Amino acid sequence: MSAGASMRASRIAAGRGRPAAAIRGDERGFTLIELLVVVIILGLLVGLVGPRLLGRVGQSRTAAARAQIELLGASLDQFKLDVGAYPTSAQGLDSLVRNPGLDKWAGPYLKKNAVPKDPWSNPYQYACCPGQHGDYDLWTYGGDNAPGGDGENADVTSWDTK
Repeated sequence: MSAGASMRASRIAAGRGRPAAAIRGDERGFTLIELLVVVIILGLLVGLVGPRLLGRVGQSRTAAARAQIELLGASLDQFKLDVGAYPTSAQGLDSLVRNPGLDKWAGPYLKKNAVPKDPWSNPYQYACCPGQHGDYDLWTYGGDNAPGGDGENADVTSWDTK
């Protein structure tokens, strides 16, 4: 192969006859405007989608609290079947995992041997024998841990079947 043919072959291999410097000039990356457009689009997505997702988190916690109250209620019913009465307010929900000194106690009545906290990391409230709304009352005060409230801060109770 001659020297001229060899140079032609290397130019073709380097980018179809263009010098190597021209090839490097075409590979510049993103412009500032392109980056700004991407950042603005991401900002809009976070601004529009973020609040909707955060609203769902509150609904999920409320649904989880309802489910936990139902499960705790089933455990209380099993306790009553074994012992003959619900635990008193003084004995509390801990009697579902530790024998409060009763002969007929056949627990623990909860799988994890611990009374769960509500989805906001607060203890569930329990009143019994009787409660104001039934044989027992079981509730959580929601996200604000105070009576009343709306949305995620609303109370979740055993007597309200929403």
